[in-house]
Amino acid sequence: MVGLGGILLLFLVLPFVALLLDGGPDSILRGLGCALTWPALRLSLGTSLISVALVVLGGTPLAWWLARSRWRSARWLEILLQLPVVIPPAVGGIALLLAFGRRGLFGETLERLGWTPAFSSVAVVMAQIFVSAPFYMQAAVQAFGRLDRNLLAVGRSLGASPPRLFFQVALPLARPWLIGGAAMTWARALGEFGATLMFAGNMTGKTQTLPLAIYTALELDIHTAQALSLLLVAFAFALLLFLRRFNRTVEIGRRPAAS
Repeated sequence: MVGLGGILLLFLVLPFVALLLDGGPDSILRGLGCALTWPALRLSLGTSLISVALVVLGGTPLAWWLARSRWRSARWLEILLQLPVVIPPAVGGIALLLAFGRRGLFGETLERLGWTPAFSSVAVVMAQIFVSAPFYMQAAVQAFGRLDRNLLAVGRSLGASPPRLFFQVALPLARPWLIGGAAMTWARALGEFGATLMFAGNMTGKTQTLPLAIYTALELDIHTAQALSLLLVAFAFALLLFLRRFNRTVEIGRRPAAS
């Protein structure tokens, strides 16, 4: 059993070792100097942060309602909201294109209003939201669902209105899980590839995010693709390190003080 675990560990770790060591520092630095790098990095960071902000703003009240709802339809809605996690991202891109593309279900209506989101920076944000929102929604619904209902009942008995109960009781108690969900949502948005390619295209400086730049660089120079990949790995590692330390801090803060 230990041997099989060791094989799995090696299988998961060795690709990152190769990604870091192959070619040496000089080739990585040259790759980072590629013309694709910085426009893609700026676009990825900007669109992913916008995506997370929109997901948190819209997803938090929706998760609060889902966690408290006793309607059977709410459970089906939760399943529907999780679909983007299990379907291939390319399927999500096609679905977005058929919904909001120029010839899509709502495309003509949007075009009459003077807005065509497909193959634009807006489409990048939309694709990122579509694939990453379920990560926040799942974390937020679970966070609100595990709240002590007695505390909420006490708040109501003291005359707290529903908005006040939400902002002053529920949000502070659920905040650690909401922050964790938002962090994972950002990581998924930053690494989004398939839906973005299908719905937004791969235009340098306009819709080409870091994953798409890696795809383009792979056809030109593998070391450039390696350097861009290391950027994403560095972001992911930093995020996981932050979450680990944040969760540890939260656990320490919740321990009862020694008498």
